[in-house]
Formats: sequence, C-alpha cells, structure tokens
Amino acid sequence: MPILNVKVSAVKTPELIRQIADLLLDKTTRILRKKRELTSIAIDFVDPDSWIVAGLSLREQRKHSVYVDIKVTDETNTKDEKALYIAQVFAGFAALLGPLHDESYIYVDDVRATAYGYGGKTQECRYQHPDA
Repeated sequence: MPILNVKVSAVKTPELIRQIADLLLDKTTRILRKKRELTSIAIDFVDPDSWIVAGLSLREQRKHSVYVDIKVTDETNTKDEKALYIAQVFAGFAALLGPLHDESYIYVDDVRATAYGYGGKTQECRYQHPDA
C-alpha cells in the first residue's frame, strides 16, 4: 500500500527509472507517511511525439508531462498533506525532466478501505484484525 501508476513523457533509461522511483518513494513516505516496504510503483514511458496537449505534441512544445495516480486508503491523509505532495511531486519531476507542461497531473485517489487492499485482504479487514 499504496500503488502508484505513472506515465512520463520521456525516453526510458534505467537511470531515469531509478530517479523517478526514488522521488516518488521519498515523497510518498515522507509527506503521506506510507510504508516504503508496502509501496509499489508502475512506470510507463510515452514518447513525447505521442503525448498531445492542445493539439500539439510535447516534443513540438519542448515540454514534458507526467500523470501520477496514487491510490491511498480514504481518510489517512489530510488536504494539506495531499496538496504538499502534489506540489512537491510536480517540482520533483520538473527537476528531473526539465520544463513540465501545466497539463501534468498528480492524482491522489482516496479509496474506501472496504474496496481496497493487497495480499487478498481489504484495508478495512487489516484495520479490524491487525494481527490476522
């Protein structure tokens, strides 16, 4: 817990994969207080020619973009934590990639504990039976 699905308009390299993972692990554990050992990240790379904003490719605009969707259990983070997370993840990607298009999205998805889980157990089950 949590799971992050990431799309990045960049060329895939092992170094960039590691930098993105490090950025997201740091911000997710430090700001949202999620356990590093339970955090999963799936990263997809999209060619900047294939990412279109306002009718033009990002390559044409000489910008990058990201889409980060993180699923967290509802009511485990405050509005202020989520706002700080979004701001710092955006800034972190801008530092890694260069100029980001304003149409870059970071989505903190609050999921009900009864409808979300891992290892075959919901988060509600884990809350109700912490030793099970």
